[in-house]
Amino acid sequence: MCRWISAELSLVVRRRDNHAVDHDHRTDRNVAVCAGQACLVQGLVHELDVVHAGHVSAESRIQVPSMAMTTWNEDARKLTDNVTVLVGADNGAYPSGNSVVVQGAGETVIIDPSVTVVERGGAGMPVDAVINSHAHEDHLAGNGFFADARIHIHEQDLLGAVSLDGLMDVYGLEGQPRIDFGQQVLDEFHYTPRPDAHGFTDGHVFDLGGVGVEAVHLPGHTRGHSGFRIDGGVFFLSDIDLTGFGPYYGDVWSSLEDFDESLRQIRDEEADWYVTFHHKGIIEGRDEFVERIDAFHAVIERRHAAMLDYLAEPHTIDEMMTHRFVYRPHVEHVFADSVEHRTASLHLARMHERSEAIEVEPGLWQAV
Repeated sequence: MCRWISAELSLVVRRRDNHAVDHDHRTDRNVAVCAGQACLVQGLVHELDVVHAGHVSAESRIQVPSMAMTTWNEDARKLTDNVTVLVGADNGAYPSGNSVVVQGAGETVIIDPSVTVVERGGAGMPVDAVINSHAHEDHLAGNGFFADARIHIHEQDLLGAVSLDGLMDVYGLEGQPRIDFGQQVLDEFHYTPRPDAHGFTDGHVFDLGGVGVEAVHLPGHTRGHSGFRIDGGVFFLSDIDLTGFGPYYGDVWSSLEDFDESLRQIRDEEADWYVTFHHKGIIEGRDEFVERIDAFHAVIERRHAAMLDYLAEPHTIDEMMTHRFVYRPHVEHVFADSVEHRTASLHLARMHERSEAIEVEPGLWQAV
């Protein structure tokens, strides 16, 4: 059960200089954080005012679970002495996910704290820093919960962690879909802006004391999407999730070409365990990983071939969007049309480059 907390006076506030200004925080989690010496209560109110101006209703309220920290028991899969996977609801199916905790002698980090982590009251241990693999709602869900922890995200996705408006820009949503999904991100994913977030780059190593976490930039899903090479033989793949759904590159900040290259790069990765944020979870051994990554990668060309077949007769990109090549026809989601449109446009650009399709009239495409 969740309680609605107004962005006015009924806030539990912490300061980022680690001096708490809160009341009994064993059950109440803050919904506002502070940068340096200045509290961001006004910043949070401003966030709601901004979304009211063109994105989300000013009546928005941050939804925060009210519960004590619980243990994870069998849902905590310990891979090494330092690495534990917190398996989300339904094996990490969206909207949840599989978060990774890495404990060193000096610090403990959690990678991509899911909605399940928030709902269950945390990771079962103190967390010094949160590492986000990229700026999507399901991967940022715990950023506000771990208010005393530093936030790290690739510099190319930093905007999405800093503000809700920045996150909507990552998706490229406009108009009513932007308003509706912005509200959903607040209501269902506990989104909390973190203007104190730090950007990292490819190859950065988080030294936790006796164990390191190396950032591996794998763009395509988003500009800053990253995996993590963790000492002890663990590789976190994030949203290279190896599902039958295939690669997702339906945002304005997505790139089909970059995703292709990232999948070729990651195929060579040697690890004992590969961890996906969604569905597949923990994959043990390289043989199974290679089989799954090849099948996952093959979805791109299957999707491309299906679009070429459809373009045996001339069609517009809007008609391709309505036909659907990513989601099944019965799937209803506020951003489905935007994803289909963006995906079709990327494949049309590839067809044009390969001389597979031509624009027979302005806006009308046909395979050749």
